Amino acid sequence: MSLHIQPTIVTEYVTLSPLQYDDFDSLYLVASDPKIWEQHPNKDRWQKEVFSVFFEGAMKSGGAFKIIDTQNKQCIGSTRYYGYDEEKQSILIGYTFYSTAYWGKGYNQSVKTLMLNYIFQFVEKVYFHIGANNIRSQIAISRLGAIKTGEEEVTYFGETSKLNYVYIIEKEAWQSKQIESRTI
Repeated sequence: MSLHIQPTIVTEYVTLSPLQYDDFDSLYLVASDPKIWEQHPNKDRWQKEVFSVFFEGAMKSGGAFKIIDTQNKQCIGSTRYYGYDEEKQSILIGYTFYSTAYWGKGYNQSVKTLMLNYIFQFVEKVYFHIGANNIRSQIAISRLGAIKTGEEEVTYFGETSKLNYVYIIEKEAWQSKQIESRTI
């Protein structure tokens, strides 16, 4: 099986669908809430002109998804795979955001679990860049078993560089955690 970083993944609760240019309006409807971006490194992404640059970067990444609530077919956010390194057998997951109506209800953990289960068929390591002030995301990624490995200035597409923390989940640790959670 060859790596395809933009598959469609459907579950009872969420659908990850490859992001398309005609998804801009439905995704911006979610992204236009300033509360979503309060802890993110680039706090002004709720502004349409700033979000347009973010969206263009998502499209150029070749690995961006629109996250859909499978039950009501509403767009609830976005995430992506990016930075695939075949030699190092690694990839990054990030640029994730959700409608505030979906915060604290397990959607992020569910989406990340789907993405990790899929991508670990092809890579050995998954990295995450989390904004240094994004405490909510740091806690969420730690709950998945990610380990902080360092700090790095990250330049997001069309934006200035910002301090991010680097987290990692390795395939073996992830698979062990999945087996452990099924036996409890």
